[in-house]
Amino acid sequence: MSKKRNYTLGKRAEAREETRRRIVEATMELHEELGPRATSISAIAERAGVQRLTVYRHFPDEAAILRACSTHWLSLNPPPDPGTWAVLTDGERRTAAALAAFYGYYGRTQRMWTAVYRDLAEVAALQAPVGEFLRYLQGVGEDLLRHLGDPAEPRAGLAATVHHALAFQTWQSLEQQGLSDKAKVALVGRWIRAAMEGDG
Repeated sequence: MSKKRNYTLGKRAEAREETRRRIVEATMELHEELGPRATSISAIAERAGVQRLTVYRHFPDEAAILRACSTHWLSLNPPPDPGTWAVLTDGERRTAAALAAFYGYYGRTQRMWTAVYRDLAEVAALQAPVGEFLRYLQGVGEDLLRHLGDPAEPRAGLAATVHHALAFQTWQSLEQQGLSDKAKVALVGRWIRAAMEGDG
């Protein structure tokens, strides 16, 4: 194959990738502004500066474009890394550090999470990416619980409190009450201590 043909094919591949990137970023912006339910293919095409058919060439259905959008968004907004509080062996300190990380994250990303959770019941394609995030949260909560007491003696009230504390909706509710993230973490810490004392 000639160098000229290689160059031409390379340029075409770059152009395709650039078009795909514009479509994904347009989708991401519209999801944050309008929500997934209100984001049409026509709106995505207009925002990306392409035809509707071009969107379908890259993404044959809603699930495909949502997967690409969520992957790209999460690459730009990665959730907190449990490794950052893994060095803390004291259960309450470990939990406080995790909550501070998540509450800071939710504060930075609240527009997208608000739109996603609002539309979750009506947009079937959201179930998979949101489910993945919820499984990650479940794992974080289980790790915290292992450091808050004896794993051989499961305590339902404590488990419910920790998992509730990690949820975006909990952060959002406390945010609406005007609490700072520091105050949120302190309040939730009191909930967890009460659950530890009250669970039999």
